Amino acid sequence: MRAIAGTDQLSVVTVPDPEPGPDEVVIDVVAAGVNRADLLQRKGLYPPPPGAVDTLGLEVSGRISALGEHVSGWQIGDEVCALLAGGGYAEKVAVPAVQVLPKPASVDLVYAAALPEVACTVASNVFDAGHLASGELLLIHGGSSGIGTHAIQVAHAIGARVAVTARTAQKLDRCRELGADIPINYADDDFVEIVRGSGGADVILDIMGAKYLEKNVKALNTGGRLVIIGMQGGTKAELSIAALMTKRASVIGTTLRSRPVSGFNSKADVVVTTRRITWPLLESGEVAPIVDATFPLADADAAHARLDSGDAIGKVLLTID
Repeated sequence: MRAIAGTDQLSVVTVPDPEPGPDEVVIDVVAAGVNRADLLQRKGLYPPPPGAVDTLGLEVSGRISALGEHVSGWQIGDEVCALLAGGGYAEKVAVPAVQVLPKPASVDLVYAAALPEVACTVASNVFDAGHLASGELLLIHGGSSGIGTHAIQVAHAIGARVAVTARTAQKLDRCRELGADIPINYADDDFVEIVRGSGGADVILDIMGAKYLEKNVKALNTGGRLVIIGMQGGTKAELSIAALMTKRASVIGTTLRSRPVSGFNSKADVVVTTRRITWPLLESGEVAPIVDATFPLADADAAHARLDSGDAIGKVLLTID
């Protein structure tokens, strides 16, 4: 089969077809999502977890073509999408069956590749970790990203208020169209002042890490939950314990890729939560994948450049032609 390899320049190579383990399925890939983790792995900054293949790609959509001997609940030919530890930039991929999700009826199979990472990230962090409830205020940093555009829709659908940060009027306009109530241009405005003026954030979904830590704590409401899922703004910062205690607030750090396949707090658990919370909203059309651009597999370099530019609104995908 064809797959993408390389670091300085990505290229198509021929590799053996995968065989399913006892608890795995093989998916004939139709499309793969492009994520910032792929860009970091390519630079040697985010190695795959032990046992994962080196090939890039953390999510795919396609059709099941083979089943492991212990797999139940899936059939050959099922249209699905899946969360991966790696290997998505290829024509076929083997994945634990517990990390597979059915393609929502309302979603095109190619566009379904835009769902696993964002949906699992939002379900596990905004709801499992952040416990967002109807009527609360969610602040999303990077509102026009794949995760951001998905989180806006899900939070809006369950009756939460949504504030977002982004750097251009075009991105903020798109966030507003998706359901954001409080668009904030972080280049011109102080998000702390604006969010506090709206009552404070009950949950913050943060991709910046150290750079925004102090400001995020200031922006939290009493009892607020800050959930950090990225480190684009660095890894080390000072935290005022007094400020945290006064607000009875929480700071939570999570990852998705390094979780175990099964067991407590595993990828299997996240997939179950995601299917329960998000899939009904996708089936009804209240939430939809937001795709910025698609590129053929051979143009993986261009797909990375598009994501790395910071101009994308929503997800970038690779398609298998």
